[in-house]
Amino acid sequence: MATRNRYEELARSVSAIGAVKRGLARVLPVDCQGGSAAVLALVNHHGAMRTSKLAELMAVDMSVCSRHVAHTVDHGWIERLPDPDDKRSRILHLTEPGRAMLDELDRRVTEAFSRHLAEWTDDDVDQLTHLLARLRDSFGDCRAHHA
Repeated sequence: MATRNRYEELARSVSAIGAVKRGLARVLPVDCQGGSAAVLALVNHHGAMRTSKLAELMAVDMSVCSRHVAHTVDHGWIERLPDPDDKRSRILHLTEPGRAMLDELDRRVTEAFSRHLAEWTDDDVDQLTHLLARLRDSFGDCRAHHA
């Protein structure tokens, strides 16, 4: 029974992370909200890719991914270039304005954490970072296992 209560409390705490995510979303530029920010971050991290690969990484339907990609293309943050292996396909590339937007996103999120966690010790922040990474790793790659 103690284990069940411990995991119930963990479930409530993880659910409360939604409030943190909403708070972080409020610091993002109006024209670059969560979906667009995810596109930029993933293309930056994984390199140029097809939209189908991006949709897989985002764990969203192709139509949802395509809307986010279209938004980033319209703003000049991502460009669609012909795939050298298949001229019918397009490869998504991060542009210089896209890198600048990523820098702005990073700055805003870092400042928000700095403001909200000002009273935390460096060890507290390091421990939280470590435990969140461990939690994510414990769930593995769950993108293909939608409930």
